[in-house]
Amino acid sequence: MARKILLIDDDRLQYRLTLANFNNFQGEHYELEWSATYEEGLAKLLAGGYAACLLDFQLGERDGLQLIRAAVASGCRIPIVFLTAETAERVDVAAMEAGALDYLVKGEITPRSMERSLRYALKLGDTLEALRRLATRDQLTGLLNRREFDRIIAEEEERVRRFGHSLALVMVDVDHFKSVNDTYGHPVGDAVLREVARRVAALPRSVDRVVRFGGEEFALVLMQTDRVSAMEVARRVCAIVERDPVIVSDTVALNVTVSTGVAVLPEDGKSGSALIVAADKALYTAKARGRNRAVGFNEI
Repeated sequence: MARKILLIDDDRLQYRLTLANFNNFQGEHYELEWSATYEEGLAKLLAGGYAACLLDFQLGERDGLQLIRAAVASGCRIPIVFLTAETAERVDVAAMEAGALDYLVKGEITPRSMERSLRYALKLGDTLEALRRLATRDQLTGLLNRREFDRIIAEEEERVRRFGHSLALVMVDVDHFKSVNDTYGHPVGDAVLREVARRVAALPRSVDRVVRFGGEEFALVLMQTDRVSAMEVARRVCAIVERDPVIVSDTVALNVTVSTGVAVLPEDGKSGSALIVAADKALYTAKARGRNRAVGFNEI
């Protein structure tokens, strides 16, 4: 199945020229889609589904630099190749600084140069995405890592202050995990962590975040969530982990439980760091009360 490329350009002639170039590619064949306006192009770009984007510099009263910045600010990671009629160095430098991976001068485009530019942007985009994943993901579980957690908490703390939203944090700790490692070894312990991570990650909404906080601890950052809803999520976490044994091998199946602690901004603290402390205290209270349960900071 051909990968889709989005062209954002207000000139129908440029669409026809680009389509003609695509038809003369020597390697991979792509499916070209066209948007003629800034608004439609940005909407399509943010909707996803494209391998790359060819973006014109001039888009009516706006320009492609504005569109790149808006797309990147909204989390778009689709590789963008900038198309410009200008050869001034300031244009290509500005495009790269805004987030484009390559640029082409319209009067100099050939099928070969466009194919090369797309191939380069796609390859570089894959490399950058792999680097982002290494920087933000935990290698064992695939969940977001502690560094990304700290960034998210700081960002969401600011939203709580600006817009009055609530923010809930659920801390999760695998019960008696040390005994799993001591009895069965670290490979089995790793398998347990991966399976717990998989089960926990299946619960929240797409806007929420699931993190490996460290060791056998996980965290769920629940956006615009009040205490009642957060406690329900915490109880569901306990239930889904306990429900089925963790099958490690044909001979090893372990019954695993977790304890959870819940805290909410702004009720339980004035900052993100205070939220973490509060959720951690609630977690240790859950441990002290017998494990395999959810405890809110307000219940301590």
